Amino acid sequence: MNNTPHIENDSRRRFLQGVAGLSLAVYLPTTQAATGPGLPPGAAEAAANFEPNAFVRIGTDNVVTVISKHIEMGQGTYTGIATIVAEELDAAWSQVRVEGAPADAKRYANTLWGPFQGTGGSSAMANSWMQMRQAGAAARAMLVAAAAKQWQVPASEIAVSEGLISHAASNRSGKFGDFVLAAANESVPANIQLKDPKDFKLVGKRAPRKDSADKVNGKAIYTQDIHLPGMLTAVVAHPPHFGAKVKSFDAAQAKAIKGVVDVVAIPTGVAVLAQDTWSAKKGRDALRIEWDDSAAFKLGSEQILARYHALAKQPGAVAHKSGDADAAFAAAAKVLSASYDFPFLAHAAMEPLNCVVRLGKDECEIWNGEQMQTGDQMAVSALLGIKVEQVKINMLYAGGSFGRRGSKDADYVREAVTIAQAFQGRAPVKMVWFREDDMKAGYYRPMFHHRIEAALDAQGNATAWRHRLVGQSILSGSPFAGMVQNGIDPVSVEGAANLPYAIPAKLVDLHTPTDIAVPSHWWRSVGSTHTAYSTETFIDELAKQAGKDPVAYRLDLLKNQPRHSAVLKLAAEKAGWGTPLKPGKKGERRARGVAVHESFGSYVAEVAEITLQRDGSIRVDRVVCGVDCGVPINPDVIRAQVEGSIGYALSAALHGAITLKEGVVEQSNFHDYAPIRINEMPKVEVHIIASPEKPTGIGEPAVPPLAPAVANAIAAASGKRLRDLPFKTDTLKA
Repeated sequence: MNNTPHIENDSRRRFLQGVAGLSLAVYLPTTQAATGPGLPPGAAEAAANFEPNAFVRIGTDNVVTVISKHIEMGQGTYTGIATIVAEELDAAWSQVRVEGAPADAKRYANTLWGPFQGTGGSSAMANSWMQMRQAGAAARAMLVAAAAKQWQVPASEIAVSEGLISHAASNRSGKFGDFVLAAANESVPANIQLKDPKDFKLVGKRAPRKDSADKVNGKAIYTQDIHLPGMLTAVVAHPPHFGAKVKSFDAAQAKAIKGVVDVVAIPTGVAVLAQDTWSAKKGRDALRIEWDDSAAFKLGSEQILARYHALAKQPGAVAHKSGDADAAFAAAAKVLSASYDFPFLAHAAMEPLNCVVRLGKDECEIWNGEQMQTGDQMAVSALLGIKVEQVKINMLYAGGSFGRRGSKDADYVREAVTIAQAFQGRAPVKMVWFREDDMKAGYYRPMFHHRIEAALDAQGNATAWRHRLVGQSILSGSPFAGMVQNGIDPVSVEGAANLPYAIPAKLVDLHTPTDIAVPSHWWRSVGSTHTAYSTETFIDELAKQAGKDPVAYRLDLLKNQPRHSAVLKLAAEKAGWGTPLKPGKKGERRARGVAVHESFGSYVAEVAEITLQRDGSIRVDRVVCGVDCGVPINPDVIRAQVEGSIGYALSAALHGAITLKEGVVEQSNFHDYAPIRINEMPKVEVHIIASPEKPTGIGEPAVPPLAPAVANAIAAASGKRLRDLPFKTDTLKA
């Protein structure tokens, strides 16, 4: 949060055409702004805030503050955005700091989403690239113009490097801070000159992350770190069944707990408010609640899958159709088919959900690891009957999300606000979810069933492909329901409807059952989490059927897909594809597997090396990745995201499953929904293509290829195909 006084001066404010939200003002450190020594006439009022635009603030102390409209939740956004701005500004990396933007879609919209501020879909760098370049370049041009006037030399003779403005001919130089007051009087340039990429000094290079130091030394502020005067902590008892409601409750024993202040009923359960988290939890444990489960969902996982299997026998809504698949199947020499089942998955971020709310008269202020600013503002304004701009959101760091904090319907933010509302706003409220709450009452990656068939000619070539998917729609019934067209939820079929392989005829269709009341949500890489597995393992089966090497088979079908082909060739080369693996211990079998997939505009190929042990257990020894995410803004952040994606995806492949018994989630914490341990983490090598294309995302695209690459390696080692996730290895014993 920035509590520095902000005084606007219309004569010093400009707007840059074509760059959303760029404006001009003045900033001085608070102490100097108050006293104002040496300020030019009329500058004192403007001195509280120097912002060459809405994304950059430069102080007389020479500090460059970059305003990030996107949350930092571990994915490196703060570093990436700062890198883009600092590159065009020619700032020294050491003088740059980052602060989160307020919720304000007029200035800080995600340009790929329209008038909506939020982070998701690996879009932060993709939508910020040109906007941040222009912001940095505009600020640089204004500083140069100010220096040129002060020195009375042509602006074209002035150089800027590492935060130093200099004129070689007159041997004069100065820091950014020396020129900020004069720069405030400059007009924003109508035509902004951006750097030639060959002159980049920061983009494409390794630079230390901007969030690391504060996270190590404890200065980083998360929601749990917020403590407001008189604040109470709230913990909610949620119903065990989805769709159940509170019938009655007895709060007497809960209120008897020391530290408990009140117990209130809310639409999602019963909330206990206390002076601290532990007292609130003890109070919740002491509640006696009778639930009305007359409208509750009570199917178990096996029953849901049985419904999905039955649906898969009938045609669904067509998501993609090319060629005449029916004719190709009728003429096929052979038909190959396979079915796949995918479980519900929890997000299991390290920081469970939490949110701080303070209600005032006709206003609401929120502190949160905020991922969907505009959606949350709109939901809270509707709930409270106030204007959107009366909902102030302070964006803090988040300890992971993987999609969960980007709530499509603001569920947990609304819950925090309803608690504060039920308490009549008498105190600020910090709502805290424990991991058990997140695991049992959260939102999940939907369960899915897939069936794929391929028609083969006499030479084993695929002439047609049919792919049927069955699973809940994430978008239906949400504020994003308008994206569902003709019965097709696009996030359900991404990676399937756009299959890149050159097969003459393709048919992809979808069933989205509406009677499954398990809350569904996007999960890191969304639809590609299941479509990449089914398509890439089935392509491997087709390669084997054709008697061809899996990499060569893919490349032949990707002749018109240069970026897929490039990452595939890179990963295969760096992994030593085709060369013998070092033998394992006696009785062990070792093999490689490969997969390639595009999601969110980025292309990732992965080669997995595995060891299949005598007892049937799997050890993933090494994963080699080829990555094309456009211009690599910070290669170190890209590597970190790919490494993290490998660990996250491997957790799901080996262990991840949320299962229901009579509608109740059976898992509750990391003991029964286990992430991989350090001894299970493979060696990861990341090789990045220096692409000239505009940057795309990297927070998610390395997740989808991992499981199919490992499964294909298992098949190469054992001859057996694992078509369900997580892996069931009891059939793999020697």
